[in-house]
Amino acid sequence: MMERENSNRTRIVGLRFTPEEYAKIERKWKASTCRKLSDYIRKHLFDKPINTTFRNQSLDDMTLEMMLLNKQLNAIGNNFNQAVKKLHTLDQISEFKVWIISSEQDKKILLNKVEEIKICIQKISEKWLQS
Repeated sequence: MMERENSNRTRIVGLRFTPEEYAKIERKWKASTCRKLSDYIRKHLFDKPINTTFRNQSLDDMTLEMMLLNKQLNAIGNNFNQAVKKLHTLDQISEFKVWIISSEQDKKILLNKVEEIKICIQKISEKWLQS
């Protein structure tokens, strides 16, 4: 369907803009959901609705923080899995004691990260409720 629309477009209009004009058009285009600048200009010229995007900075901040925490939690989970695999191959008690100490340290790290997640979610929730 889109190809049929484009096949009827045989006329080209060349426009020249000052750098300031182009920057303004580009800024508005990038704030819209149009994928191509030509689509944005065409919609604007023919008074068709233009959907714009809205960025929520607090949501962006939370997403970034969650991605970092997720990466850290994945690393802790990988370490824990490696420790469990090692446990299954142990044949001496001394190695088992080392694993217990190591797993207790990993558990403390994990619980601290979970607490960080709780605090982060609490802060974001408070910001959203204030809006």
